[in-house]
Amino acid sequence: MNNINYLAFAIPAFFIFLYMEYAIALHLKKGHLFKYESSVSNVSIGIAERLLNLFIAASFYDLFYFVYKNYALFNIPNVWWVWAILILATDFVWYWYHKLGHQVNFLWAAHIVHHQSEEFNLSVSARITTFQALIRNIFWCALPFAGFHPAMVITILTVHGAYSFFTHTQLIGKLGWLENILITPSLHGIHHASDDKYLDKNYGDVFVFWDKLFGTFQKEEEAPKYGLTHPIKSYSFLWQHFHYYFELAEACKRENGFKNKLNIIFGNPATLNQDIRPILEKRFLQHKSQDRYRFKFKKYLNFQLIVCIALLTFTTAFFGSLKLDDKIFIPLFLLITLINCGALLEQRRWIYYLECLRLILVFAYVFFKFDLLGLIFLPTISLIILERTFALSHVYRVYVLQYETIMSKHSPTEINIAHDSVINNKNKLYTDEKIESK
Repeated sequence: MNNINYLAFAIPAFFIFLYMEYAIALHLKKGHLFKYESSVSNVSIGIAERLLNLFIAASFYDLFYFVYKNYALFNIPNVWWVWAILILATDFVWYWYHKLGHQVNFLWAAHIVHHQSEEFNLSVSARITTFQALIRNIFWCALPFAGFHPAMVITILTVHGAYSFFTHTQLIGKLGWLENILITPSLHGIHHASDDKYLDKNYGDVFVFWDKLFGTFQKEEEAPKYGLTHPIKSYSFLWQHFHYYFELAEACKRENGFKNKLNIIFGNPATLNQDIRPILEKRFLQHKSQDRYRFKFKKYLNFQLIVCIALLTFTTAFFGSLKLDDKIFIPLFLLITLINCGALLEQRRWIYYLECLRLILVFAYVFFKFDLLGLIFLPTISLIILERTFALSHVYRVYVLQYETIMSKHSPTEINIAHDSVINNKNKLYTDEKIESK
């Protein structure tokens, strides 16, 4: 019990708050504030960040301590009034990190993921990437550099992060005079808006002082529209993380000269060619079918997310006791599963092959644990035989993912046509797979 990391309990607590917010929203007849696909996407990104953070969190403290020990400008004491100064200093550093994160392309590439959701609820607070965590911890080095002890910095950062979690909700309205002191859900909602009048406003995380001082403060006047000014058209786990890096690479490719390429990387996102994203979406994202059928995957996807959450909680609690093979297998398994969840939302037909890879990984891990790694070829060969004999991929798509007809406002004739389309598509998939196997 002495080796348990009690921060693991924050994970189930997070989901308890998500459930409470959703239940209250339903009670208030505001269920429209949530969208299943968006919530799954938000949670998936959060799981990945928490997972990868386990491997680098200790290095953050080491970095803070190194800066403090070798370069601290002052020896700031640990007394009560210093904590008040530290929370203000932390929010000041956050303001500039956050503002630059919106105004410099390579920083925006890491931060844009947080703003992709077109919903605004507590699940959006989970949309933090490891890239963003790495960048902002470089900014946090300013605090031990000033002379604040790393232990104090880590404590304040925990409080700072916990506060910002509760500002991602629409269930709390304006809070009167507190709107002139604290960043409230209403004020932070403005920051997540894509309306012209709300762009680049309210960068503070806890206090409004810095926004008022530097001219970026904005109160809520009209109901905001959330998300990006140019929304991405995908729930893909990978695309949401990397699309802006692809856009920067494409923009640099179009420029001649090293200086012009640097101007892209360090330039303002508003100046980036907005025609690039649609081109890349056509190149990398599959064509969306207009057929009235889809994979019926919610139960299967929910099960995978529950497994991910349970495994993340266990890994966080006992990370210090895990062996190297555990620390290799668990991240690989979780990341493949999260990619799988995004592929399910995207209706990708290559999910089956990702499933095979995950299954082989599980067998490899189990065989390694029992010193039978030399037999890993057996499940691989078994999968190949099953595919050749029983068209396993077809069985998987039809009976695991399943198909469902989208029953929207159509006439009975249209519904029958849609049903026939489902049957024909199943048969076509089976025929294509048999041809490919020959």
